Amino acid sequence: MRWQGRRQSRNIEDRRTSGGAGRGAGIGGVGLLAVLAIGYFLGIDVTPLLQGTGQPQTSAATPLTEADRRAGDFVAVTLADTEEVWTDIFRDQFGETYAPATLVLFKGVTQSPCGGASGATGPFYCPADKKAYLDTAFFTTLSERLGASGDFAAAYVVAHEIAHHVQAELGILAQANAARARASEAESNAISVRIELQADCLSGVWAAHADARFDIMERGDLGEALNAARQIGDDTLQRSAGRVPQPHTFQHGTSAQRERWFRRGFDTGDASVCDTFSARQL
Repeated sequence: MRWQGRRQSRNIEDRRTSGGAGRGAGIGGVGLLAVLAIGYFLGIDVTPLLQGTGQPQTSAATPLTEADRRAGDFVAVTLADTEEVWTDIFRDQFGETYAPATLVLFKGVTQSPCGGASGATGPFYCPADKKAYLDTAFFTTLSERLGASGDFAAAYVVAHEIAHHVQAELGILAQANAARARASEAESNAISVRIELQADCLSGVWAAHADARFDIMERGDLGEALNAARQIGDDTLQRSAGRVPQPHTFQHGTSAQRERWFRRGFDTGDASVCDTFSARQL
């Protein structure tokens, strides 16, 4: 991916040198590691298991390494690309004005209105403050533990979280979450899958437009993004954790679904093809 030396977004809130605090649930060291593993490999938010009446857990302020700075620059450039692409799409396809999200960079632990953010949660978007949260150490996890290496795989992660902001700006996320609140657990999970697959599709739309506008993609980049989508499918994550896949528990979609919807967005560059909520087959 060609990203060095290009415009960086100013909508970055960098908490990596200030430290952050969250609340622990009194989990012992071995138990904490087990909980973190659940979060990483099953693709679920385990923050509720880390919260409670325990003592605050603090991410100590530490100097940024060269790798930290490089990751921060990469995210800022990718975020800038999402801003320009979605500004154009909102104007041209929706007749609306796009209001960019803020992306919070942190190391270890921080707080959000949606709960504590940590390595256990992975990257996520919080509609309450319209911010995406990312510990760039997740890129290492993505590459070394989940088998999805490459800078365009990392760009896909950023684009996916910003796609949730796009859903929020269009009013889709609020409607879907309201429906989830009224649904049974299995039905709620099914709605969540459609939310996530739409974000995958919108990520593909972004990639197509970003490449056309900025010529960012190099040979192999599309394969990196598709591989990342496969590696973080619910079925693959559950198998990697030694479990038999249980479709009724899926919240993000299967590997094949995630790859297919990203590819659909990329091949068309048209956000209108990303209506997973009306799709009969995912």
